[in-house]
Amino acid sequence: MTSTTQASLLRDQDDEQKDYEEALHNFQNGAYRDWPNEAGFEGLVEERGPIEITVSGAIPPWAIGSLYRTGPGVYTIDDTPKGTYRTEHWFDGLAHTHRFDITIDPDDETKVSVFYSSRRQSEQLVEHIRKNGTMRYLSFGQKRDPCLGLFSKVMGTWQAAMVPHGEKWVENVSVAILPNPPGLESASGNLIGKGIANTTAPQTGVRVHRIPLPKSVWATTDNNLMKQMDPQTLEPIGFATQSALHPSLKGPLSCAHAQRDPVNGDIYNFNQDFGRETVYRVFRVSASTGLTEIIAEIKGQGVNPAYIHSFFLTEHFVVLCIPSSHVGWGGVKIPWAGNIVDAIEPFNEGRKMRWFVVDRTDASRGVVGRFESDAGFFFHSINAFEEENGKRIVCDMMEYRTLDVIQKMYCNVILQRDGATESFWSDEKRAKGAMLSLARFSLCLEQTNDGGIVKPVDKVFTIPAPHAGELPTINPLYATRQHRYVYSLPYQGRSTMMDGIVKTDMATRKALFWDIPKGHSPGEAIFVPRPRAELEDEQGEDDGVLLSVVLDGFSKTSYLLCLDARTMKESGRAEMGFAIGLGFHGVHLTTDDHGDIPGIERVAGKSGDKC
Repeated sequence: MTSTTQASLLRDQDDEQKDYEEALHNFQNGAYRDWPNEAGFEGLVEERGPIEITVSGAIPPWAIGSLYRTGPGVYTIDDTPKGTYRTEHWFDGLAHTHRFDITIDPDDETKVSVFYSSRRQSEQLVEHIRKNGTMRYLSFGQKRDPCLGLFSKVMGTWQAAMVPHGEKWVENVSVAILPNPPGLESASGNLIGKGIANTTAPQTGVRVHRIPLPKSVWATTDNNLMKQMDPQTLEPIGFATQSALHPSLKGPLSCAHAQRDPVNGDIYNFNQDFGRETVYRVFRVSASTGLTEIIAEIKGQGVNPAYIHSFFLTEHFVVLCIPSSHVGWGGVKIPWAGNIVDAIEPFNEGRKMRWFVVDRTDASRGVVGRFESDAGFFFHSINAFEEENGKRIVCDMMEYRTLDVIQKMYCNVILQRDGATESFWSDEKRAKGAMLSLARFSLCLEQTNDGGIVKPVDKVFTIPAPHAGELPTINPLYATRQHRYVYSLPYQGRSTMMDGIVKTDMATRKALFWDIPKGHSPGEAIFVPRPRAELEDEQGEDDGVLLSVVLDGFSKTSYLLCLDARTMKESGRAEMGFAIGLGFHGVHLTTDDHGDIPGIERVAGKSGDKC
């Protein structure tokens, strides 16, 4: 079914409270019961391909390129000494990476073809579990095997930092994709594997334009381990810890979502180290030299160890927000508990979110602003930009009131097992805590160094679910610049997973929904802007398409959806005869991105109100 039978649904600010209450009502009354998601978790297979998949409707020729996606692909392992091993939390499913090559026929440049291939990334971990009946390594939410003794708990190893090189192949890295990261091609010591991949485009036997591949592709997660895969075959070929970039980056935790300067390609991230005190080392890897520089160390009073999934980047600053997801015992509770979830302290309204602004243009300045806001939690930052010549920083995130969202992502809740779903959503306080809002924060900087003074953050506004959702994206041309549109996957209560794709207009607070068919669960909607060369008039921010891998839970098949980002109507799709796991994040690389990631033309933003 193509866009001729699909519509988009427009809602405005006056509908926000009504739609929020309806979504909450749907959850509490079990509207999700006849929306199947099992096919995204069970019986998933790899297809090393590439195989051609059927295209219907229209995918624009200017969207050609490679779409890499990663996430879980294996949840159960049979025939272990302890019976069937079952993954308990969505985040702990074993890694599976996918690539969609969108190509055009060299004889007919209006004809678009799509080729698909995938590869499991954790075969050694599967064998480890099959042999031992359990996973002896740290996880996000998998409960510790009660048969492991006290000695095993005390001597638990940090997942990324302390496992010997020879055992790193059992590690599970599946959250985000980082193409062509500087500083790793020449890494030694902590880089292991088979070397850099052959980047020759795949031979398919079909006459299509060959898609240039990136020099290297890496998977990242929320620790300091990065996993390299062959850009063509997706075969795992090596690992590196962040200490390969700089010896001081030895802490066990980091951020899955590294930020890239959209102009010069420099990479930014932080490394979180534990000891007598918690230290966050904010660092930059130069795209031009491959060298790594630590631009700030954040420590001292008010700096707590925490689970942090993303941060913010503006033209001149890195903004680190430490949410109220503090880790117990100064971080030591993670190896004791065996997972991050059980190591996080109970939510406490008194533990405010702490914000640190780092000058990324002058490392000698370090932290130039400290702020705090009400207790809360977030997985995903959206974007950040500066106003008033850098005196004001605006940060957008998907914020939760509490930590309850982590619990709703356990597989028993998602897959409606053993009454877990009803038990979770019947608690109204917990249900409200698991509903997000798109929150805009404003941080006003002084011209001089902050001197350690903590100032309040101004929360400008919030847009509640389902007018905003998870896995947010924007037009990448607007990274670090003022943006208007955010694309995300809302929870409307019709499914235990995300059940829509919504375009949120930050200027008007209108929400435009893709009219999603019942039982179709989308993945992250990645924005592909129309090339400027294709334009006759000035380009609008929403001039592009969204690519999302959607699971049809009824037919137990998946398809690559192409949505018009302006109208939120379907323009085309590429359909597969099998299911793809409900994954996390990905990246679309155009034919210009096979080498070093180029700079992009900056887009002018508007100035906001003065501080």
